[in-house]
Amino acid sequence: MDIKSFGELIEWTRDLHTHLAQCLGHCATRHEEERAGALLEYLASHESELARIVEEFEGQSASNTLETRVYDYLRHNPIETHRTCDEPYAKLDFQGIYREVMDFHEQVMNLYKNLLGKAEIPEARELLEGLLEMETNESMRLARQIGRMDDL
Repeated sequence: MDIKSFGELIEWTRDLHTHLAQCLGHCATRHEEERAGALLEYLASHESELARIVEEFEGQSASNTLETRVYDYLRHNPIETHRTCDEPYAKLDFQGIYREVMDFHEQVMNLYKNLLGKAEIPEARELLEGLLEMETNESMRLARQIGRMDDL
């Protein structure tokens, strides 16, 4: 998708989280290891919640902010994720799943940081700061929860 506005950026990010949730959920039922399957189920639920939170940003933002143009960062540095779910997570172990999902979140945070550095209007900066803060906090929460699961 060619992102042209902040509204499209929000939709695209929401769709990425939704797709990841569906893929993780799909792989959870196919994983041979019970612990990894439980992790995949938890992550699928978490990603669905993130998609819902991201969508709330659209409803809370002014229409002129959502229509503001973004730089074409995505065209040159796309976020790498499994766009089709051919069960890649069903083949990874617990730590591999953790690394893949955390890398996905790191890419999203880097995208927001990059766009934040280019944002010229205060409303766009505020929107990106909110998205970045949410993604950062949720990534830290996710890391803590997975750490607890790994301790069991």
